[in-house]
Amino acid sequence: MNTKLTLNLNKTIIESAKDYAKNNKTSLSKLIETYLNSITKKENSTDDVSPLVESLTGVIPNENTNYKKEYQDFLNKKYS
Repeated sequence: MNTKLTLNLNKTIIESAKDYAKNNKTSLSKLIETYLNSITKKENSTDDVSPLVESLTGVIPNENTNYKKEYQDFLNKKYS
């Protein structure tokens, strides 16, 4: 069920939001509804991980990785 809501916002922000909504092919109402829904969801949404995110787990290497040494080891193993 949809309910009407009146907001008082800065004119510049409204215009920017309208442009953003237009560029993303959505309505300003849908944009605000989606935002409000995302910030009011319960905390257990952090437990739900999409398959894409799960597949990317571990892709970013540890900061302590010595890339030059790893690459040198790779080349030594490949061409030995």
